[in-house]
Amino acid sequence: MSRLPRRLFRTTEYPDLPTGTTSAYFRTRAALLTALVTRLVHLDQGELHLMAEALPPLRTVEEFVDGMALLVRQRLTGEGRRRSLARYACAVESVRDPELRAILVPRENAGREAVRLFLASHGVTDVENRTHTLLTCIDGLVFDRLVSGGDVPREALEGLVAAALRKTPCSTGPHRGAAS
Repeated sequence: MSRLPRRLFRTTEYPDLPTGTTSAYFRTRAALLTALVTRLVHLDQGELHLMAEALPPLRTVEEFVDGMALLVRQRLTGEGRRRSLARYACAVESVRDPELRAILVPRENAGREAVRLFLASHGVTDVENRTHTLLTCIDGLVFDRLVSGGDVPREALEGLVAAALRKTPCSTGPHRGAAS
């Protein structure tokens, strides 16, 4: 865990965390990292839940792309950007730490369910695979923009949604762990 920058572990910047040194609350770096990842997931899940509640049901492709664009903007700006950067640093660390990986695994949430419902309502038969692929691709676009700067073009989101809605799948679904 020594590869993660110390700035990820500053608690004095967050008003909802107790003041004092992190070592008073977390005896090991592993415990601190686990707490950080747990907190990131909790905040992300809360954000997705609130966003799903605030948006009307996504019926058209345009509404769906609007929702994806809003989520991407939240992940690339302000507090969402800081959390995204921390989450990606932790994701890299989770390659060597199964406990962190288990915490970071995509969760069931209102956002994921909204994607499933949208795809199903548009006749997609392999909803689980398409949902996974679509959200993974959007996550990749967010990562690219975090690293390279700029915004995710709306056209990129439209292309991903169009691919997810195709009647003939481009692939057989996610190939987790398969060699390329």
